[in-house]
Amino acid sequence: MRLRQLAVAAALLPLLALPAHAEARDTSRDTLPANDGWAAYGPGTTGGSAADAAHVLTVTTRAELARALDGGSDTPKIIKVAGTIDANTDDRGRRLDCADYATDGYDPAAYLAAYDPRTWGAAKPTGPQEDARQASAARQAERVVLKVGSNTTLVGVGKAVIKGANLQVRNATNVIVRNLDLRDAYDCFPVWQPNSGGLGDWKTAYDNLWLSGATHVWVDHVTFSDKGHPDAEEPTRFARNYLRHDGLLDITNASDLVTVSWSRFADHDKAILIGNGDTATGDRGKLRVTLHHNEFRGIVQRAPRVRFGQVHLYNNRYLVTGDDYRYSIGVSTESALYAENNAFHTPGHIEVADLVKSWNGSALHQSGTLFNGYPVDLLTIYNAYNSGSERDLTADVGWTPTLHTTIDSADAADRAVARGAGAGRHP
Repeated sequence: MRLRQLAVAAALLPLLALPAHAEARDTSRDTLPANDGWAAYGPGTTGGSAADAAHVLTVTTRAELARALDGGSDTPKIIKVAGTIDANTDDRGRRLDCADYATDGYDPAAYLAAYDPRTWGAAKPTGPQEDARQASAARQAERVVLKVGSNTTLVGVGKAVIKGANLQVRNATNVIVRNLDLRDAYDCFPVWQPNSGGLGDWKTAYDNLWLSGATHVWVDHVTFSDKGHPDAEEPTRFARNYLRHDGLLDITNASDLVTVSWSRFADHDKAILIGNGDTATGDRGKLRVTLHHNEFRGIVQRAPRVRFGQVHLYNNRYLVTGDDYRYSIGVSTESALYAENNAFHTPGHIEVADLVKSWNGSALHQSGTLFNGYPVDLLTIYNAYNSGSERDLTADVGWTPTLHTTIDSADAADRAVARGAGAGRHP
């Protein structure tokens, strides 16, 4: 018996020598794997992996994050985000609300009274309250707009949150954004646009993450949402939804070579826009984007909407909720969207044909689509249901993706994405 006890104790010694909480693998110098979507094209995407020790920083406040970003400089840098950073704070860490930004006499009630379409009409808002709104909006932008420059890795450590910020990758290249919960890019000062959509609409300024003229960008294991101030809880103004948020992720202004993987888009109206206008000026030959193993939960529309570009959409998981659902996949003028092995879960009132919306689109490749557990031919069903109102889409998008990871069946991907997509779930 004594010998057996000694043997057990010897076997346990290596385990007892381990720290109580083993450190998670440091992913801050990770680079995009070869062939992992369009961002792997050419030299690939390495972010700030070449940063020297002086440019590897851990930040816990908005002021520290702004300093680390260095005004969007090109210096190779790794910025590790720890804890929760609120962009609506001053340099001393004091929380700022909308009243702190208001200036020049701006008053929400006065703004609504001034531009009520029943008295103002359909003209663009002008005058003291609109001037005050613009000045107030500029003050908020000084706080919440944070520019991410070239050769940067922005990565969360543990449970890392950036809320209230509009992260902008503008005219920058070689950027990695990983393992972050990006939430609630809340606009205090939306503008009324009387002629938008025929009935007028509210326009907001901020996306959680905006790629504008950006190239070689990898977005991975990021959670995007409005958590904290969901638009569904906002009142209506002038009989229109009083939106406070724009997109979750916009990829516009001739951005190119982007991979978005293992991320989660939740409880929002317009999730992802690829291409910023209905004419291809500046966008033609650009906007090559891969979206794989992402979850779209409670998204009303734009998951994604593709105006232009070669977009590969594979192994994504869609959970449609709510009565305000419009569509998931938007096909526009010169889009060349190649969709394969995506899984959709919808309530009973949603039809297969509802998953796609076309704005003068001409083509959509789809294969391997799973709808509530059943394989469907999405393109054939869409054309059959919409032949009286929209032109048929052809299956030939003019290209075949070659840069991609293993493409699983829609069923296998559905299970894997449910377990692994979003911040805090990267291996």
